[in-house]
Amino acid sequence: MFSIGEFSRVSGLSVKTLRFYHEKGLLIPARVDSGSGYRFYNHDNAETARIIVALREIDFSLDEIAAVLSEHDDEADILEFLDRKKQTLRERMRRDRDIVSTIDKIIRHETEVRHIMKQTAFEVEEKTLPPVLIAGVRMKCRYDEVGKGFSQIARSMGRHLAGKAMCLYYDGEYREEDADIEPCFPIRKAVEKEGLSVRELPGGRCVSLVHKGPWSDLGRSYERILKYVKDHGYEMQLPSREVYLKGPGMIFRGNPAKYLTEIQILINEGNQSSPGDDVTS
Repeated sequence: MFSIGEFSRVSGLSVKTLRFYHEKGLLIPARVDSGSGYRFYNHDNAETARIIVALREIDFSLDEIAAVLSEHDDEADILEFLDRKKQTLRERMRRDRDIVSTIDKIIRHETEVRHIMKQTAFEVEEKTLPPVLIAGVRMKCRYDEVGKGFSQIARSMGRHLAGKAMCLYYDGEYREEDADIEPCFPIRKAVEKEGLSVRELPGGRCVSLVHKGPWSDLGRSYERILKYVKDHGYEMQLPSREVYLKGPGMIFRGNPAKYLTEIQILINEGNQSSPGDDVTS
């Protein structure tokens, strides 16, 4: 048996700490003298003390240490627990690295977008769109699936194409899976093709804004143009339009930071309300 002073040397724990651990039920002496109250420790106590010291060094709380000691019978059992803990920590570190990498990407992306927006001289403008002959294919799909429609039109119309690709958006809201979209191209002459709608797209007064940058950031430009529409009390007409002035080519994707997309929202000036009025659909 070791006195508390002797055991302090054996365990590397101060007498004050040993008393505290006894009070917490972490390290109970092998014997406590009933008369004097002196504490005495044995070899098993030394093993437990070493485990406590090791767990404290890796930032286990006293409550966690108490749980480990109560749930595991011997040192071998605790070593198995620590091995499992190590694997859990490695997995957490991997996830944390992935999170840090994602945060870095978000920071880089937001920094680039803000730089692009500051450098962009495009402003919201009003203009009159002329009627245009188009070939389109109406689709219910995700937004990233419109390429199939453009490919279908290009294969069918070939040399009759006469302008930039555009999309008509018939929804007044964002849709995740079933957006009502019509990819289309201006064409030189009315040539009927199966599966395509060939017609004249009406013109009219519109509010327009050219967005510079990747399509994933179009929401920023929609915010600007929709604010303009509301501030001027205009009534929006569907479908809205996106004209892809500059984007990926047939072979090379190009630099998304340099894509140019013109957002066009037709307006009904006949039902114009005063700025600030509540306009409901």
